[in-house]
Amino acid sequence: MITYLLKYYDQMLILLLEHLYLVCLSMMISLLLAIPAGLLIARSKWLSTAALSFFGVVYSIPSLALFSFLLPAFGLGKMTAVAVLVIYNQYILVRNTVTGFQSIDASIIEAGYGMGLSSRYMFFKIQLPLALPIILGGIRIATVSTIGIATIAAVIHAGGLGVLLFDGLRMNYLPKILWGTILSSLLAYLANHLLLSFETKAIEKARGECRGDTV
Repeated sequence: MITYLLKYYDQMLILLLEHLYLVCLSMMISLLLAIPAGLLIARSKWLSTAALSFFGVVYSIPSLALFSFLLPAFGLGKMTAVAVLVIYNQYILVRNTVTGFQSIDASIIEAGYGMGLSSRYMFFKIQLPLALPIILGGIRIATVSTIGIATIAAVIHAGGLGVLLFDGLRMNYLPKILWGTILSSLLAYLANHLLLSFETKAIEKARGECRGDTV
């Protein structure tokens, strides 16, 4: 284990950076698509139910099958991997965005408009802070899920930590398997705890428990 690390640490670092690139790019594109879509369909329960049902069906498709399905369109490499990861993320991100805004008590919104607050002020100062904890929870779950699914992208030559895992399995070489598992698990653990800290702060702010709100 240690011998392999000392000998191939540079290659492992490259694979780790490739994995981070796949995850970060996929999440950025996913958020740019999912958040506006969630805001749009959150206004209609019928539309949100239909959209979430569709995304739920897509999310249930095995990742290898979805990779294979998109290969003719995007070919081997990172583009297909990013496309699949973005598609998978839509269910989680759209669902949490819709849930976040639909969970806001209607009386709060009515009271705000009754006080003469503008729609812009209501959205950024009241609705968004109240929905943000649930949205951040979706981002956290989607990020951890993306880190895991991105390892499978190695089978279509997209790089990342999955290269270590699949090379180790093909060669029956334990150090590669273990390092691939350790690095991907550690990355998921760190991402989960980092985003969880933001989520916790958003929950405290939404509840008026931040120090700035109590002063």
